[in-house]
Amino acid sequence: MPEGRPRVGLFVTCLVDMMRPSVGFAAVKLLESAGCSVEVPQAQTCCGQPAYNSGDRADTRALAEQTIKAFQGFDYVVAPSGSCAAMIKEHYPTLFDTDPEWKDRAEDLAGRTWELVSFLTDLRGMTAVDSRFAGKVTYHDSCSGLRELGIQAQPRQLLQTIPGVELTEMVERDVCCGFGGTFCVKYADISNKIVTAKTDHILASGADTLLAGDLGCLMNMAGKLQRRGAAIEVRHVAEVLADMTDQPAIGQPARRRA
Repeated sequence: MPEGRPRVGLFVTCLVDMMRPSVGFAAVKLLESAGCSVEVPQAQTCCGQPAYNSGDRADTRALAEQTIKAFQGFDYVVAPSGSCAAMIKEHYPTLFDTDPEWKDRAEDLAGRTWELVSFLTDLRGMTAVDSRFAGKVTYHDSCSGLRELGIQAQPRQLLQTIPGVELTEMVERDVCCGFGGTFCVKYADISNKIVTAKTDHILASGADTLLAGDLGCLMNMAGKLQRRGAAIEVRHVAEVLADMTDQPAIGQPARRRA
């Protein structure tokens, strides 16, 4: 671990940038509270996961090269998304099997890349957060974060240190929500059945708030809950950990200024 304040490059992710910037600000606050110096490279773009999942290796590689260049020189690269972090960490090196120079650069980036909550707990040793949030919450384990990066206990450990939080686990908390990036577009009927089952479990948990670490999953579940008329708030876990829940929940209209 670098001595002093490590220099962290925040990989914002497309969805956070376009749909929920508050998650990015929450990530910065958490990283700074963990003693990091945070920068957001302007040259970053998509991690390439949608193209990769669709079999478009040429565009995936081009996006990977862009990302590798944008984040060179940082001690660590952190993303508030298990899926994007897993794309960089687990899949980038495989894109360059026939190009030793780029493969070395991809492996170097992979070794420096972390999902946000895992970075805070597993690397920076964070054991508690300075936050307040009253209510019963349930947590959805996103597929990539859980199965590719081993993220499950870490967010729960931090959530349980917040006064007022009552964590209640839903049935099949570790089962897919049906989003799966381009999967929900290609196989809409199957996706809808999966998210219907997921929201059944969310509702049965009795929670007031649904949390997760991936915005794609959250938007998918929030949309289904809204269509079902469920009065459950949906938020990215970083917003709760950073005590930044003044914004409307995901799927709710923005408040009008007086």
